[in-house]
Amino acid sequence: MAEVERDPEQLLTVGEVSARTGVAVSALHYYEQLGLIAASRTSGNQRRFRRHMIRRITLIAVAKRLGIPLADVRRALADVPLDRRPTQADWQRASREWKRVLERRRQAIERLEHELTGCIGCGCLSMNACRLLNPDDELGQEGAGARRLDVDDAS
Repeated sequence: MAEVERDPEQLLTVGEVSARTGVAVSALHYYEQLGLIAASRTSGNQRRFRRHMIRRITLIAVAKRLGIPLADVRRALADVPLDRRPTQADWQRASREWKRVLERRRQAIERLEHELTGCIGCGCLSMNACRLLNPDDELGQEGAGARRLDVDDAS
């Protein structure tokens, strides 16, 4: 019986996967909808996940805790198959992509740290000149009044 339980092709219910990974059932449904994970359906239309999907779900959960956007997770796992148990080579390719994603995030955080340090040290409080809050006076081009500018340097 222990052999069957370790079979990577063993089918698990969404509740079993949720219990094993700590990921909410609703999140599993969402990840499936996004194509990050895959499930098959029983004749009664109930989801069944292959046991090997647990590793993939766990990696998604770790990425979420680290604040990595699901789009980056999707890119990193793009070459890891959903329809069969991934090989070591599949995971190594994904690992290299994860490293690139993390390196880009590290560089973005370092840029933000540098800009914040300069901004705090500057003390100018100028919305016209501040490179961090108003790069190239982009807000001024939108006219008078309060504006909010979200800049995503992580892309």
